[in-house]
Amino acid sequence: MAANIGRPLEFDPDTALEAAMQQFWSKGYEHTSMQDLLVAMNLSKSSLYQAFGGKQPLFRRCVYRYTDQVAQGLGQGLAKAPSGRRFIEGFLSSILKEAKDRHGPRGCLVMNTATEFAQSEPEIAHDVAQSIDRFRDVLQAAVERAQSEGEIPRDRDSQMLANYLVSSMSGLKAQSKAGADAARLKGIIALTLKALD
Repeated sequence: MAANIGRPLEFDPDTALEAAMQQFWSKGYEHTSMQDLLVAMNLSKSSLYQAFGGKQPLFRRCVYRYTDQVAQGLGQGLAKAPSGRRFIEGFLSSILKEAKDRHGPRGCLVMNTATEFAQSEPEIAHDVAQSIDRFRDVLQAAVERAQSEGEIPRDRDSQMLANYLVSSMSGLKAQSKAGADAARLKGIIALTLKALD
């Protein structure tokens, strides 16, 4: 009979990955220690390495998980929205709710990662670029829907407007993380929406 290779996993990898993602999102990569991860994930060091390969591979999986959650949520929100323009308004306004999150405003894990690493880690920079592309694709679909519904002029470049919305999202989340009050954020959102006209 063939010997078993390695020990079977005795934990739920999905639950552990979610816990790690929340930890990285709250503290960033550099400020999250291995001990932080072991406590949050309720794992031994050997189990973490066996399942995820170490801190950096784990982090990359967390960035992918976050991106997947956000992109899928945006796509579902767009499908249910009464109009493309209403979706964009709701997408921007949802940032106001982050200050009330039990973790506090944490910004966007993808944009936080871009700021933390810049171009120092090519693989992570590639992950970030792919994540931003996924967000932009949904927002471009929203812009094009709004154009077909007559809520955004058809002669506007939909990809450029989507890039602008990603940039606005990043700025709003950064402002929220820095402690900007609701009035300031609402003012920025109003100007962002006006730029779509």
